[in-house]
Amino acid sequence: MKPDQNDGSGSRRSLALDTRLVTGGRDPFAHFGFVNPPVYHGSTVLYPTAADMVAHRARYVYGRRGTPTSEALESALRDLEGPQCAGVALMPSGLSAIATALLAVTNSGDHVLVSDSVYRPTRTFCDSVLKRFGVETTYYDPLIGADIATLFRPSTRAVFVESPGSQTFEMQDVPAIAAVAHARGAVVLADNTWATPIYFRPLEKGVDLAIQAGTKYIAGHSDVMLGTVSANAALWPRLKETVMQMGVCVGPDDIYLALRGLRTMGVRLRRHQESGLKIARWLAERPEVLRVLHPGLETDPGYAIWRRDFSGASGLFSVILKPAPQEAVYAFLDSLTLFGMGFSWGGYESLVVWFDCSSYRTATRWNPGGPALRFHIGLEDPDDLVADLEQAFAKLRAASSSADGAPQNATDAPP
Repeated sequence: MKPDQNDGSGSRRSLALDTRLVTGGRDPFAHFGFVNPPVYHGSTVLYPTAADMVAHRARYVYGRRGTPTSEALESALRDLEGPQCAGVALMPSGLSAIATALLAVTNSGDHVLVSDSVYRPTRTFCDSVLKRFGVETTYYDPLIGADIATLFRPSTRAVFVESPGSQTFEMQDVPAIAAVAHARGAVVLADNTWATPIYFRPLEKGVDLAIQAGTKYIAGHSDVMLGTVSANAALWPRLKETVMQMGVCVGPDDIYLALRGLRTMGVRLRRHQESGLKIARWLAERPEVLRVLHPGLETDPGYAIWRRDFSGASGLFSVILKPAPQEAVYAFLDSLTLFGMGFSWGGYESLVVWFDCSSYRTATRWNPGGPALRFHIGLEDPDDLVADLEQAFAKLRAASSSADGAPQNATDAPP
């Protein structure tokens, strides 16, 4: 049996996760025994006869419509999403995946409900492109749960969830929201980039379209732009049609790098989780820290939902510092040597960004009580990261004692 096949007895599903990550989408002996699927660069696909061309009798018809390279990644991801997944579409970025998924399920005159803690570019897309197309968006409190029923209109066609929330890490009751949406004839979309299908399977919790920025943990090395949308059987035909009609496709080299990253994704995520929790707990005990926003901590308000629905946590979380002058926070950030300052996350390196989402939340109020920092804990030794943070806190304390002026928030301007 080929590694990515199921013989009908369920044997493929019974393989352990790490085994499926290594073998998914692979068929070495279809490619002369080479371990990795080849990278197909191409647009034109030739037909052997005129009759074949007229009848479109070919497995592949055009580069944009799929190649052995793209099919390998789609097959591996479909297996990860679970038996509810009918198909996976690859996109050139996470935002492209979000936009395409929303366009696939909305028409002019429709109404959508979007979590107030959603990834900010998702919000921008809803407030610009969807609005121009005649689709109205209402933002809701991510903690609303089944009470989201009060926000439905006859024209509500979709609900967008992101759990945990972007930057602020609120946990949503996805099964409860999905049950309400389906009872009213709406579909549910979920941004699952934080957990990946390794730690959370949205399609098993009532979601119809599960979205990932493959730029993050799938690729894992900060060198790929990629998005994915996984669909259940009801939504797959419409998603596939939308992708084809929009001409969306991903370059073969990026697909190959994502496949390479996928093979080690399980190992990397376990390390991200272990180090992330260790450092989150250490930060929670710091005198400079007001609170840590990490659903995997027992003290987090979303811990019960996380424990119920998720099987793990990634390396991304936020920290609220106690009030401090802007120059003191700058001193803290500038003195870090192992944490880069830059947008995105999910690679092997640790990152930190200062954020403030108070200017664009509309259904909830963001008033954290101090400067907010988002950390991504990479694959460095966690003791080295702790030592780096320790010396940076010393810089923050020194700068705070000598600085004048009131504490300030950052200007949040993600890509």
